[in-house]
Amino acid sequence: MELLAAVDLHRGHAVRLSQGDFERGVEYGDPLRLARSYEAAGARWVHIVDLDAARTGEASNRRHVLEIAAVLTARVQAGGGIRSAADAAELLDGGVDRVVLGTAGVRDPELVAELAGRYPGRVVVGVDHRGGGADVAVSGWQQVGGTTLAEILGRFEDVPLAAVVVTAIERDGMLGGPDVSGLADVLSRTRHDVVASGGVRSVEDLRALGRLGLPGRRLWGAIVGKALVEGVLRVEEALSACEPCG
Repeated sequence: MELLAAVDLHRGHAVRLSQGDFERGVEYGDPLRLARSYEAAGARWVHIVDLDAARTGEASNRRHVLEIAAVLTARVQAGGGIRSAADAAELLDGGVDRVVLGTAGVRDPELVAELAGRYPGRVVVGVDHRGGGADVAVSGWQQVGGTTLAEILGRFEDVPLAAVVVTAIERDGMLGGPDVSGLADVLSRTRHDVVASGGVRSVEDLRALGRLGLPGRRLWGAIVGKALVEGVLRVEEALSACEPCG
């Protein structure tokens, strides 16, 4: 199981929000410095989200994303506000390894399919949900998209995605543990690689995620943000917990 160390961007700063609420955010300084610290500790993947672009569709932090991708040797997965082929191309041609499309997965599935065909193994669908998958949120979690987690998974089952990132919004930034049972259900519903996001706080949480699965099916990765940036969990510890799972 891969560890993806998270760097969220708001107005040029690295931040962490609680349940996507911009009124409950904490700044952690220079995002490049934070990303470099994760790489120096051994992280092979850094997961970057432009929170402002996710809300507005305007790529106000894109230069920071591209700067990080250009500097790191670790692989970069980036999301937030990718609503067009031009958005995706700018990132993928600029050094980002994989892009995550969330709002587009609800509102423009044809775009997702087009990009997945154009960039094999580099397009990810992000499904951010509330209520155990009953409501998928879009536009930086500010709106409900009118569909369910199960519907989104089914919609893209035959599209050659790199992976699906599944985020339980109620758990994000809360350090309350991941949605283990919900992720087990996701694994049973899709053939795509699945990346867990939201709530990881400890080595034990990562080990629990690593044990999930069916014969031949395991979680591909886990995104960890707040636990790392606040020092609750060290990158080295997280990597050690993930390795035996793969």
